[in-house]
Amino acid sequence: MKPSAETSRPLILLTGATGYIGGRLLSNLRNRDDLRLRCLARNPKHLANQIDETVEVVQGDLLDTNSLEAALKDVTTAYYFVHSMGTNKDFEDLDRKAAENFVCAADKAGVKRIVYLGGLGDADHTLSKHLRSRQETGDILRQSQATVIEFRAAIVIGSGSLSFELIRALVERLPVMICPKWVRVKTQPIAVEDILAYLEEALTVDVKESRFIEIGGPDRCSYGNIMQEYARQRGLKRWMIPVPVLTPRLSSLWLGLVTPVYARIGRKLVDSLKSPTIVTDESGKDLFSVTPRGLQEAIARALVNEDLRFAETRWSDSISSGGEIPSWGGQRFLSRVVDSRTIEVAASPHSAMTPIRQIGGEKGWYYGDWLWGLRGFLDLLMGGVGVRRGRRDPEIPYVGDTVDFWRVEVYEPDHFLRLRAEMKVPGRAWLEFEVCETETSNGSPRCSIRQTALFDPVGLFGLCYWYSLYIVHQFVFAGMLRNIGKQAERVERESETTDTIP
Repeated sequence: MKPSAETSRPLILLTGATGYIGGRLLSNLRNRDDLRLRCLARNPKHLANQIDETVEVVQGDLLDTNSLEAALKDVTTAYYFVHSMGTNKDFEDLDRKAAENFVCAADKAGVKRIVYLGGLGDADHTLSKHLRSRQETGDILRQSQATVIEFRAAIVIGSGSLSFELIRALVERLPVMICPKWVRVKTQPIAVEDILAYLEEALTVDVKESRFIEIGGPDRCSYGNIMQEYARQRGLKRWMIPVPVLTPRLSSLWLGLVTPVYARIGRKLVDSLKSPTIVTDESGKDLFSVTPRGLQEAIARALVNEDLRFAETRWSDSISSGGEIPSWGGQRFLSRVVDSRTIEVAASPHSAMTPIRQIGGEKGWYYGDWLWGLRGFLDLLMGGVGVRRGRRDPEIPYVGDTVDFWRVEVYEPDHFLRLRAEMKVPGRAWLEFEVCETETSNGSPRCSIRQTALFDPVGLFGLCYWYSLYIVHQFVFAGMLRNIGKQAERVERESETTDTIP
């Protein structure tokens, strides 16, 4: 029996599809007719807005070996884009275990090729924990029976990338910059489009043995040079004052306050920036048809995308960017605290849900935005995510998207929105909005909006935390709901006016 056209196409597995590079590659691969695409995700709902019926999603976790069998079945090539830098635990150990589990499962499933994106760094220099872990992951993957292609790259220039967001925010916000030693370290930046081109071509490139391939753009420069080029293209005058030392901890706090880089991730990032990341082995260059663009063109292209409403993917969309999702197994919670209130508005469910689905980001929180900003500032000081992430789509809160220091957990159009807190709190917290149509006697649209804050405190400290903010919550939540109701009725009036225009 001849194989069908469907099964004759190679099956590709993509891990890390909720991350920056994985999300971009997903957009490219799902439009190809010559392959089938499967994604591995801990929570498939987080990919709902990125896929269509042509993409298969399998629930699984690289730290759970039993969940990998179904994900890797019949897979020809697997992309490995998983790392644990966002966790508060020993990310090196987690990365090691994840890679070992993946190799074992891939060999059992008969995977032919594994493609991995790691980091540049010369072993002759002292590597940071982050770079060391990325290279160790590549070493573990190359122990597989599959042919492993490991790309090693330095700073990625692209709209929404962690590196580009850092540079953009520093240059845009600071006319005078205090520059520690890492600003003068040499690197070899590469455009995100070129990274993606290498990754796609890795599906078919003629490589017989596992190897790592160093890739980068044609320009070798310092991080300071990149900042100066960004400033030049934006028409900004910036003064850079070198200082002999700035510890990683102080640098990370500084980055957390003036850029979207969280202090927790910032410290690990600064450690990595202290090591030169230059291509020293160009032997793999001739295997690929990619001609990487220079720094000037890479920044120009990134700026075009940065000026759009939102980038296609951002580093902060990655689930791990908010830190490890806490595991509460075995944790004893005290009684759940619920703060719920309801108002009725003269509006349809669609109009009532409009201000709710637009909440956060540029739209704000409808009451006491300075208090939300203060809470985000305090969260940054505690190593949390703060409010600098904003939101990716100003209109639709897709499941898995960030909304300042919340993440969308459930969204039902014209009915329900649940946000899970990712700020530092002694427990678990959610904020919910539910819209229900109500009966009317005159036929005019009317509905109720229920706003509910839920908090599962951990121990006595958790309860003290909640009740110490009780009065603030009463003002903020009541004011928020009141203004949401006013905005809902305004949306309804505007829609009625539009409908009656001849």
